[in-house]
Amino acid sequence: MNVLSTYLSRFYKFFTGEIFVLPSRTTALLLCLFLLIFPLISPNDFILRVLIIASIYAIFAASWDLLSGFTGQINFGHAIFFGVAAYTAGLLNYNLGLAPWATIPIGALAAVLVGLIIGIPCLRLRGTYLAFATLAFPLILLGIIQAIPNITYGELGIPRVDPLAGSRVATYYIVFPSMIVLGFIMWKIADSKIGLVFHAIREDEVTARASGINTTRYKLLAFCLSGLFAGIAGGLYAHFVNAGPSTLELLLSFQVIIWAVFGGIATIYGPIAGVFILYPLQKIVLTRYLGVPAELTMLIFAFIVLIVLLFMPQGLITWLRDKTEKICPRCKLQNVATRSECRVCTAELD
Repeated sequence: MNVLSTYLSRFYKFFTGEIFVLPSRTTALLLCLFLLIFPLISPNDFILRVLIIASIYAIFAASWDLLSGFTGQINFGHAIFFGVAAYTAGLLNYNLGLAPWATIPIGALAAVLVGLIIGIPCLRLRGTYLAFATLAFPLILLGIIQAIPNITYGELGIPRVDPLAGSRVATYYIVFPSMIVLGFIMWKIADSKIGLVFHAIREDEVTARASGINTTRYKLLAFCLSGLFAGIAGGLYAHFVNAGPSTLELLLSFQVIIWAVFGGIATIYGPIAGVFILYPLQKIVLTRYLGVPAELTMLIFAFIVLIVLLFMPQGLITWLRDKTEKICPRCKLQNVATRSECRVCTAELD
């Protein structure tokens, strides 16, 4: 009983001292709780499908942010990780009969290997050269897939992949909590010493190297970590939607950049929020209920992103956070914007 009361006390202190003190964290908690109970309120198959895919894409978008947002290694071909994992998981399931709990981790490891393969030759490239070099890899893999249809099943993709669960609701309660856990892990990585090194590489790689940081090792680590999380997303996608050429399309690589820029790069939670705003808006509001054609939908999205870039260059979620919170100049902790002194070190806030 004493042990239980101790854990409950720590739980209460964590929420009152870390979550409810900031509007952004409180809002994120309430939205997560709402989405967790949503299937119990309205088990609509179509909406659940959209939310499941949004959860998968949220992992994918956060993985791009972990690489490109934090280290500045702009990746225009991020779909390579997603597609490799999806094909690996799909082929292992279809040909060998392995269950999703086995194929998804193997697919993620395959994506990590691809991260090494891509990262090593691209280490000497920067900026535009790196971006266009990464752009080539999904195109190369698409060419290989079409060249050996007897193995990859060509343009139609793998004929049949076992689902994650027996029902849409069960699948939702696998994918959505996985997204929350993986997003939290990526956020903790970005907030750790590794994340600080990633920031240093993005701001000035030469200075970081001069200070004794092995930038080559950390950039390879960023590629591998990004590939790992994107690979998990690709494996989940293969077992829910399909494993086909669509998982390697250039449009997917550019969409992930749009989601990240819209939400706010170098935050992890920004791209996740960007996906949960834009993807349901596209599929539920514009396509389903308003009947807007796909071509016009992309034009609307381009306009939305343009507005965000003009008026909120750091992203929508970052802009909202900056309006409601401010950083302590001494201890660098977030505080509610209405406070006059820091909640921890009591330093005066501007």
